[in-house]
Amino acid sequence: MSGRIFLANVGANASHRFAGPIFADGTFEFLPIPEGQDLTGPHAVRYRDLTSHYDPGRNLTKYVPERLWAHAAHSDPEFQTFTYGDNCDRSPRASALEGLECGDFLFFLARLERWTGGKPTGTYGFYLVGYLEIETVARSVQAHPSEEVMARFGANAHVLRGLSDTALWDGFWVFAGSARSRRFERAVPVDRQIASSVFTSARGWPWRWEGGRSVLQVIGSYTRSCRCVIDPSLPGHGERADIFWEWVDRHAGTDRS
Repeated sequence: MSGRIFLANVGANASHRFAGPIFADGTFEFLPIPEGQDLTGPHAVRYRDLTSHYDPGRNLTKYVPERLWAHAAHSDPEFQTFTYGDNCDRSPRASALEGLECGDFLFFLARLERWTGGKPTGTYGFYLVGYLEIETVARSVQAHPSEEVMARFGANAHVLRGLSDTALWDGFWVFAGSARSRRFERAVPVDRQIASSVFTSARGWPWRWEGGRSVLQVIGSYTRSCRCVIDPSLPGHGERADIFWEWVDRHAGTDRS
């Protein structure tokens, strides 16, 4: 795999007071963030409508506070047609995604809570939950897209927002993945071991783990903004890419054929 590796921190996090569950065998459910405004109409996806990846006949309300069951979820990334959207033009957090090119990889990092015996444990960790191999991009979408664009990107949360409220055709970007894109069957842990082996800061320095911060706080801090974390064309990054992909394959059982 020669493409660059980008990382985006996604899904419900500590600020939302809930998180997707991960189970003893590494299987998990991904829970998106709430929409900033409670959208109405047929295009809004509500938390009560989300279904299990492993059992589509079962909803995920067990893992979501009841106050949010009827609230619209910002279901992004979505792993049915493999798209991800962000406000690259307006949000400094996402601006680096403008550099994504065909053949690059956009990995998704999520904060998950360990569940045991059908109950939450209060133990959290960061995990890779899937990736897109970038195939095509819709840039700066400011109006209802063409039929061709809708056919590829119509399931994305940003497009659904625009269909719900025309004010939300707000210049967002949407990325679509190739057939080699994946939603992992088992989540891939991102801990101090793998982070120290393959990741650096935006300035190319090793991550700093001291300062009284927990491992979760350090990982959350360094992944707050989306950016390229491994570029195999740079010195030493080819080896990092090999270590990274081996780690992913070992934990997720990825089939990259």
